[in-house]
Order: sequence, then C-alpha cells, then structure tokens
Amino acid sequence: MLKLAIIGAGIMGERLARAARDHAADVVEITGIWDLSPDATARLAAELPGLTVAASAEAAMQSGDCVYIASPPGSHLGYAETAIGMGKSVFCEKPLSVDLAGSCNFLTRHKGARAGVNFPFASSLAVAKLMEWMPGIGTPQTLTIDVAFRQWPRPWQHDAASWLDRRKEGGFTREVVSHFLFLARRLLGPLSLEEALVQYPDNGHSEYDIRARLKAGSVPVALTGNVGMVPKDDHNFWILRGEAGSVRLADWSIAELQGADGKWHPDPNALPNERMRPLVLRRQLEEVAKMNRGEKHRLATLSEALDVQEMVEAILAS
Repeated sequence: MLKLAIIGAGIMGERLARAARDHAADVVEITGIWDLSPDATARLAAELPGLTVAASAEAAMQSGDCVYIASPPGSHLGYAETAIGMGKSVFCEKPLSVDLAGSCNFLTRHKGARAGVNFPFASSLAVAKLMEWMPGIGTPQTLTIDVAFRQWPRPWQHDAASWLDRRKEGGFTREVVSHFLFLARRLLGPLSLEEALVQYPDNGHSEYDIRARLKAGSVPVALTGNVGMVPKDDHNFWILRGEAGSVRLADWSIAELQGADGKWHPDPNALPNERMRPLVLRRQLEEVAKMNRGEKHRLATLSEALDVQEMVEAILAS
C-alpha cells in the first residue's frame, strides 16, 4: 500500500484525494494533507471524513512514503527539494515550475530521484486507444492542437484565480496546452519551436490568444488557443494526420478514428471526461506506487516535464 502525503488542498489535491478514497483504496492510503490556507484543509477534511490534516508541510511529508505536490507552480521545486531531502519519492503537479533555470538545476541534481510529474495522458485510456490505432494511419504528417475556453479561468477554477489568471504562474498555455504538448512529445518526439504569437490583455492578466508553429520530432505542429470565442467552458482537439488516415483526441477523453467516409468515429468504449477522470487517476496512482518502489512506470519523467516547460515558456515569451 502506497502511503501518500498531499501538499495543497486546492482543486488538484482534492481530486487526487477523492480518487484515492473512492477508486484506489486498495492501492494508496492518504496519510496527511497540508495547505498554506487552513480554511482549505478544513473544508476538504470536512468533505472527506478521516482525512488527516497535518500541522505543517514537513509533518505531512514525514507521514508518507511519497509526496504529491499540488500547490501553485512557483512553490513546486521548494517542496520537492524538501521531500527528496527527507528520502521521499515525489509526484509533482505540472508544470514542474515556472523557473526554467531552477528546473534545470533541480533536474541536474536529482536526475536519479524517484520522481514523476502529473500529466494524466500518461495513463489515459483514450491515449492508449490512439496508440493502438496509430500504426494504421501510416507515417505521421501533421499534428493540430486546438484549445478554446469560454472564459479563463474556467468556472470551477475561480478560487485559484489569484494565480491562474496571472502571467507569472498561470494562463491556459501552462495549465492546459502543456498536457497536449506532453502527449506530442511522448508519442512523436522532442519539441522545437519555430514561431509563436501570444496576445495578452493590458491589465497584467494571463494570455487570451496564442498561435504557434513547432515540431514534435519531425512532425509539423500547428497550435492555436483562445479565450472567449466558444460557448463551451473547455473545448480541445489533438489531431494527428498520417499518410493513410487520421486519429484525434476530443475534449480530453474521446478517442476518434477518421473513416474512409471522412467522418470521425469515436471509440465505442469512450467516456466523457467527468466519468473517465477517476479511472485515469486510479491508473496514475498505480504508476505512482510503481515509481515509489523504484520500478518502471508510465508517469511523465522530470526530463519530459522540463522539455514541456521549456516549450511553454518559449511560447509565452514570444
């Protein structure tokens, strides 16, 4: 049984704690949780009876074998350093950080650490289906990544707007586009930026429109993202076109194959993201347990996370 401590009682900390209790109780035990906000931990403890609220971040870390870091991005490396110093394994929320130099230094010093980063596509059932279909589409020719939001932050993220809608740590490129860049990197190869254009509002908030051309391995990638142009809270496509066919991932969890009729045909076992998420988180927790034991796992590595961070920050600096 994996003993897991959680740093951060916000949206992601709560999601993982609920998944552990409701869908992976045979895999993981949450031994303690801590957040900089006592109100956040008190609320979560009230909703999840039996959850142990630690007196400090260090006390939470000491209680587990592995530490899940789900605090705002600027604090990730500091908590990871402390956890590794205690001899714990680390499962870090993405992005690895917003400090490229700090991330590079961290990776240099902890290259062999038991650590992974939470890009759930690593354990996605929809991605597994895409990979099953990919040999049938022949050599990949192009990749299109398109994300769009009615507003940013999304309605369920408003409690975290103080950092999610700020240029320093937030924005949809770090929070959402990074997932699709990770998928491109893992399936197609290293990322390289050719050009990008980013538009920011005048009030210091995060980006509202991005356009970029890059490559994943040798495959050209067209990336677009915007806020305020669609009626849905969250809409996205990851479309890979090959010489003999195309596959796509729609709205996080629907794997689709393009037929000879030109129409998109979803995997008959596909589930909407709200129903798929707990299943994927269980699979992620199973991989965290493997990582903690020093076994081979599917989690995003520190190197992969750094590559994605470098691409995201390069786009945002354009």
